Amino acid sequence: MKSHLLFSLFTLVITAGIQGQKKTTDILENLDQKTEIYGAIAQNIWDLAEMGYQEEKSSALLQKTLSEAGFTIKGGVAGIPTAFTAEYGSGTPVIAIMGEYDALPGLSQAAVPEKKSAGKAAGHACGHHLFGTASTAAAIAVKDWLKATNTKGTIRFYGTPAEEGGSGKVYMVRDGLFNDVDVALHWHPGSRNAASAGAALANKSAKFRFYGVSAHAAGSPEKGRSSLDGVEAMNMMVNMMREHVPEKARIHYVITSGGKAPNVVPDFAEVYYYARHNSRDVVIEIFDRMVKAAEGAALGTGTTMDYEMIGGTHELLPNLTLQKLMHDNLSKIGGIEYNEEEKAFADKIAKSLGQEKADLATAKNIQTYKTEAKAYGSTDVGDVSFAVPTVGMSTATWVPGTPAHSWQAVAAGGTSIGKKGMMVAAKTLTLTAIDLFQDKVLVKKAKEEFQERRGPDFKYIPLLGERAPALDYRK
Repeated sequence: MKSHLLFSLFTLVITAGIQGQKKTTDILENLDQKTEIYGAIAQNIWDLAEMGYQEEKSSALLQKTLSEAGFTIKGGVAGIPTAFTAEYGSGTPVIAIMGEYDALPGLSQAAVPEKKSAGKAAGHACGHHLFGTASTAAAIAVKDWLKATNTKGTIRFYGTPAEEGGSGKVYMVRDGLFNDVDVALHWHPGSRNAASAGAALANKSAKFRFYGVSAHAAGSPEKGRSSLDGVEAMNMMVNMMREHVPEKARIHYVITSGGKAPNVVPDFAEVYYYARHNSRDVVIEIFDRMVKAAEGAALGTGTTMDYEMIGGTHELLPNLTLQKLMHDNLSKIGGIEYNEEEKAFADKIAKSLGQEKADLATAKNIQTYKTEAKAYGSTDVGDVSFAVPTVGMSTATWVPGTPAHSWQAVAAGGTSIGKKGMMVAAKTLTLTAIDLFQDKVLVKKAKEEFQERRGPDFKYIPLLGERAPALDYRK
């Protein structure tokens, strides 16, 4: 009798496992069937190319898509009109999937393999149209799986605007929107398929504004005080400072306003600065020195100065427990195959990058798993990673070898190449979320690693302080 009962239980477990696997397979097949639908959504956002905190139509489109799929929407969260959450299910675990949708200024580009402006103010040179759409597709697919399997738990999509310098996620973390999340998932477009441990630089950015006195530059120059002199004096001092900062530090700036006419001493000038390093403490120190340089520049040029914090992000906190899971799932899904038209497009892009031919093997293969990474750029995902165990990946949405923030990235992102890579991401996110819903021990282990890496004395202090969202930073 006892043996019969054990056999029956074993049979039930095996049957449930087979049925669960079949439902997962069905969910992935359903994603394949919706490729054109999601491709059209991504293309729409690519065409809109809305910059940070201006993504009204892009955000509305994703909200509509999720609402029609049965999600409950909360719009305008964290004091940001284009930020939102979309939720389905109840109880734990709470699995978050993040999606971005902001474009970059000055990178208008048609979906052709030569440099050609599309006549817009901005372009999706970081592929966020694909990012937001793939994450939306994954959230809906996970919702379908939860419903089909009658699994308890909550899938929550986070619509996160203004990643490009606006630090949208930081305000969402600051407002506690991730406090009940167990694990957060994200991805990013790229030129290869990889799910190794990630890294990102902490970042502080600000606009320094100098105020002078206008005068005729030839007739009465002695009566003027040039705000542009203040900007240039600051730039000179910060550039000299580069010799005396840690080797891995990065400092960038652009003069966003320098006057209107050479024969008018400008009474207003502005320079926009970034300071970066893989430690937020070093970034804070460098930024404070930049402020001192600005104060000295104003004193020396007889101008006045103030500055506005625009963004500030933490470095990225890795979680290897989650990272290996995502790598394994990306390996199951695999990379993408180019058709003949895509190969011809890719070869032309490759030539513009100084290559003989496109490296199609990189688009097809998955990069070897690594537990460490070197940080290059910054992302506001960093703040999320200090609030909740977080894991990410990238897929080959661009022709291999393409740098981010380039016209080549915009071009490929508007073609079927970008959409194929997007669907690889959607499927990988879906599998990873499903695994987390099924394996509470894995979630517990990820949380334990998170607490250990973050440290027992960690206290979250946003690098941008208590300022309200910089909704006009792109205007």
